[in-house]
Amino acid sequence: MLGSLLLCTPLVSCARAAAPARTEQVLGTLCTVNAYADGTDELYDELFARLQEIDRHFNVNREDSDVSHINAAAGDGTMVRVHADVRKVLARAIDFARISGGAFDPSIGPLVQLWGINTDMARVPSAEEISGALRLVGYEDIELGGENAIRLKRPGMRLDLGGIAKGYAADALAEILAARRVRQAVVNLGGNVYVWGKKKDGSSWKVGIKNPLEPEGSPYLLFASQDTVSLVTSGVYERFFWQEGVRYHHILDTATGSPARRSWLSTSIVSASSMDADALSTIAFLLGPERYFALQGHEPAVFIMDDGSVIASAELEGSLSWYGGTGNAPLQFR
Repeated sequence: MLGSLLLCTPLVSCARAAAPARTEQVLGTLCTVNAYADGTDELYDELFARLQEIDRHFNVNREDSDVSHINAAAGDGTMVRVHADVRKVLARAIDFARISGGAFDPSIGPLVQLWGINTDMARVPSAEEISGALRLVGYEDIELGGENAIRLKRPGMRLDLGGIAKGYAADALAEILAARRVRQAVVNLGGNVYVWGKKKDGSSWKVGIKNPLEPEGSPYLLFASQDTVSLVTSGVYERFFWQEGVRYHHILDTATGSPARRSWLSTSIVSASSMDADALSTIAFLLGPERYFALQGHEPAVFIMDDGSVIASAELEGSLSWYGGTGNAPLQFR
């Protein structure tokens, strides 16, 4: 069958063309992975299968998820066996709850459910409803047992790991990229960005940070890095609803039970761990620059203030710049 034989000559390349970047709806958002020259259908199949697996474990809107099983057993004394992914992420979430003094709390589920932000049930609850939900929030009443067993001690408690699970998912994809010896890649999980490896031409990766007042427009800032790193942003523009001229966003304050009202509009964290960056972006938003920078072991952060000015960690000087080269407000490094 000579017609089926392809001879490799200088004029006929036998190199396999890279598969195009892939985008799928998973984890409640659009997720895109681009492995450039190392991209294959098999690689993308494996990466997105891992994302689907993580979604099955963490999705509170799925009755069969591990997190939903934990929530359903709240207060009945049952230790619920879960996947190791859930145990690992929850343990880290509790670490961040302690570090932040409870500002970040994985048991915030009753408040998330009450407000219904990013669902068809979004509404402003009554003060009595908020007070009742707040009484059910308390990471101290989460018990981590042996063999990946977890228990919520009080009836009505409810886990919600939406503030950390996407970061964990990005880290999980990075493990696959490392195992498959992928040379460079970009993972974008609905704004959780992970740049992997080094660019082929030796230039820096450039990750845009949105303008919170015009999130669909050009980036406000550019972050540049030569190496593997994750950048995660939390902001008032991500998930919200309007009522009587007031925007109610999804970053809930565990002190008040309502969307946090602050003098900054977004916070971005740079870290080698996307899971840490995910949680810390929320913590930074809730605490603000002074309290966040005082935290032990904090990662570099960027605060975009409501007047358009920017406060950023001193470690980012030289890698953070205005998009287009110039800005119309101060760029301060601390």
